[in-house]
Amino acid sequence: MFGGLFQPMHLLIILVIALIVVGPGKLPELGKVLGKSIKDFKKAISGDEQDSAIEARKESSSEDGPQKKS
Repeated sequence: MFGGLFQPMHLLIILVIALIVVGPGKLPELGKVLGKSIKDFKKAISGDEQDSAIEARKESSSEDGPQKKS
């Protein structure tokens, strides 16, 4: 049914449409967010919800960076 859906030409057309709709500046950010969402979804499905919550806290603290005291 979907045998020929993911041919290279089809993927190239999808990429061009995404580039036109989203724009070249936001496309890498969109890919990063999409990948992270899929990863979190897979973790939630497998039952590692506690581990993902701990990891999310670690990531949020590392994104803030070290805080400097004046």
